[in-house]
Amino acid sequence: MNRGKFNSDRAPQAVGLYPHARKVGDLLFLSGVGPRKAGETEIPGVTLDDQGEIIQYDIEQQCHSVFQNIKYILEDSGSSWDNIVDVQVFLTNMKDDFKIYNKIYAEYFKDNQPCRTTIEIKSLPTPIAIELKVIATI
Repeated sequence: MNRGKFNSDRAPQAVGLYPHARKVGDLLFLSGVGPRKAGETEIPGVTLDDQGEIIQYDIEQQCHSVFQNIKYILEDSGSSWDNIVDVQVFLTNMKDDFKIYNKIYAEYFKDNQPCRTTIEIKSLPTPIAIELKVIATI
């Protein structure tokens, strides 16, 4: 029995002890989702130095990868992209990345326009530039 917990084989494995999503009533709460791909160690659009620090990154590539991972988790949990009602966006470089992120976001959310909050943070648990936390109906 999964007790309302969902994991997608198509999304990257969690970096801690938590499920990809959790159902409570008619709502589906997704854990933070980054751009890594299932079964891969390299992060799309990221070049790291020998110490694992980011040398350069492509925010556009990371955005597309994050959105794909969210789509996988939603579908594998019994929901869909159109059911997203709230998005929290965490960016590590608001000044340089927000404009690009906002443009890509508008492409993906042209028809469904959930509430959204965008927050700049110093860093994320892995060397990525973006992470999303989503709530959807199911």
